[in-house]
Amino acid sequence: MLDRIYLSPPHLGRHELNYLHKAVEDNWVAPAGPNLTGFEADLCTFTGVGHAVALHSGTAAIHLGLRLLGVGPGDEVLCPSFTFVATANPIGYCGATPVFVDSEADTWNMCPVRLREAITDRLSKGKKLKALLLVHLYGMPAKLDELLAIAQEFDLPVLEDAAEALGSRYQGRPLGSFGEVSVFSFNGNKILTTSGGGALLTNRADYAAKALFWATQAKDAAPHYQHSEVGYNYRLSNLLAGIGRGQMELLEDRVKRRSEIFTWYKENLAGLPGLSVAPATELPGSRANRWLTTVLLNPAEPKDGASQTSATPESLRQHLETRNIESRPLWKPLHQQPLFADAPMYGGAVCEDLFARGLCLPSGTAMTDDDQRRVAKALREGLAA
Repeated sequence: MLDRIYLSPPHLGRHELNYLHKAVEDNWVAPAGPNLTGFEADLCTFTGVGHAVALHSGTAAIHLGLRLLGVGPGDEVLCPSFTFVATANPIGYCGATPVFVDSEADTWNMCPVRLREAITDRLSKGKKLKALLLVHLYGMPAKLDELLAIAQEFDLPVLEDAAEALGSRYQGRPLGSFGEVSVFSFNGNKILTTSGGGALLTNRADYAAKALFWATQAKDAAPHYQHSEVGYNYRLSNLLAGIGRGQMELLEDRVKRRSEIFTWYKENLAGLPGLSVAPATELPGSRANRWLTTVLLNPAEPKDGASQTSATPESLRQHLETRNIESRPLWKPLHQQPLFADAPMYGGAVCEDLFARGLCLPSGTAMTDDDQRRVAKALREGLAA
């Protein structure tokens, strides 16, 4: 049996052990300690954002971010449909309703045209729009100039979900630095991992202090346990933050390697019938971290003069499994999920088509050239079947 090739497994070096050993030696194993404050400082230095609060997940960071922006029962939050469910679930935690917006075909992120349509229609219906939650999907920068201009026009604060986009840049500026509140994820499959973890970033000191307060059970200033607000057990541990510190030292190398993997796929899969590596090109002046390399299939029915295939993402995924290779469909749009059956949706054709035709390929930075050749060979076999 060939060794399994995973989609995006953790990739640790020796750097992490230095911080972990130090934490154990000094008995700093709680959700406090020098690794934690050091990791937050590393994130601030990298992004240029003034404050960071390290948390146990990106989902927790989105939840606290929405609370900071005042989202509550009866409110609506604009959100892309084409994203992981963790983007939208915290909207429900706050008692608010997501308003889903379709993607545009260039970056697969939120469509500015559909966003404007959604805002004007919801306002005409007397709805209370509270925030814009935008995502950089698969590490590809969204069309921020257009999206942020619309948010400013309608006085909507922006929560930037950069969970998949650490190391990506827009107009030379790091993603995660554009929102009034921004979030990262350090889940085991991300380009930088702390096993599980996330962070909330903001330039507002009062927001950072409040997020830290809520994340540590909202303990009032008293010698005993006194609580006036609902809090959460959301803080990252000092041990896991040590892994993050070691990973930060390798981040630029990891981004470079993901880009090399993407380029190899793009060049070596170019001749396969009915398959294309996409989205192929970043926006001018931008850099995608290429967290996952994704492909689209052109179905057997003629489409824009492109070569076609009778293979589907699911048939290819199953064929890759027979070769012990993990792959995954693109995100299923949230407006198609039973959980959000009653949520408003604007557009839908673009993200529905992407889901119907797309597949994520193994993209881990520890992949070898032989691993990539195995994937390419399996794809050729699956397309020919």
